[in-house]
Amino acid sequence: MRIAIDFDGTIVENRYPLIGKPMLFAFETMKELQKNNHQLILWTYRSGKELEEAVSFCRGKGIEFYAVNKNYPEEIYDGNISRKIIADIYIDDRNLGGFPGWSEVCRYLNINDSSEMRPEIRKRLSGKSIWRRLFR
Repeated sequence: MRIAIDFDGTIVENRYPLIGKPMLFAFETMKELQKNNHQLILWTYRSGKELEEAVSFCRGKGIEFYAVNKNYPEEIYDGNISRKIIADIYIDDRNLGGFPGWSEVCRYLNINDSSEMRPEIRKRLSGKSIWRRLFR
C-alpha cells in the first residue's frame, strides 16, 4: 500500500520552519509499516532547505521514504504535473477532524495484528488513544 504522510503536525509537532519534537509513536509506526512492505511517501508543504532538513531528520530516525513530494522517486516535477500524490491513504494533521494520533493510525491499519511487530511496541500501542482516555 502507498501511504502519503505529512511532516509538520503529523510526524513532528508543528514548529515550522523549525523541526518540532517527534509525535508519540510516529517513527515506531512508520518503521512497522515499512517492515510490512508499505511504501511511505513524505508529502509536505516544505521545500528547499526546510525539506532537506525534514528528510535528513527522518533518515536520522531510521526512516527512508520511497519518495518525497513525488509519486515515485524518478518523477520530475516541472509544473505541468499535479502536486497531488497518488496514495491509498493520506496521514495528515489537516484531515477532517484533525490528526487522531499514531496509536489510532495503528488501529486503523491493523498494525497491532502484525505478528512481526516487536512485543514492546505492540504493548505500548495497544492502549487507548489519548483522545479516548480524555473523553471517555
